[in-house]
Amino acid sequence: MNVSAKTEYACIAMIELAARYEAGQPARLREIVEAQRIPQPFLVQIMSQLKAAGLVVSTRGATGGYRLAKAPDRISLADVFHVVEGAGDQADSNLQKPSPATEALCGVWSQICQARSKILEEVTLANLAARVAEQPDEMFYI
Repeated sequence: MNVSAKTEYACIAMIELAARYEAGQPARLREIVEAQRIPQPFLVQIMSQLKAAGLVVSTRGATGGYRLAKAPDRISLADVFHVVEGAGDQADSNLQKPSPATEALCGVWSQICQARSKILEEVTLANLAARVAEQPDEMFYI
């Protein structure tokens, strides 16, 4: 599955915010950039989109930053994908006069898109934050 860098960065930033949700403290862009190695200009653009869509809220000032607009278990990956990539999966043929073989393939493409959409809707930020928390920290010994 091909996912754009922008979509992947948006998901990573949202997982970071989900991990911080219980503490109730907003995360500054710099903190997200440092923790997740997302290019800052890209992150500014992404957070603006997520804010406009109502998935995150921001607070200005010295103690400001970004927080999830609702609980992580109420935000799915589909929500993030729709904001960044736009609505709808494309499963249409590029041919002007489809043949029976093309129509059969379009049926398969449509099934793939439906399965993808179902999985994205089922996986929440809470699920992903829990997976991240379960993974051991990498340690390097010399």
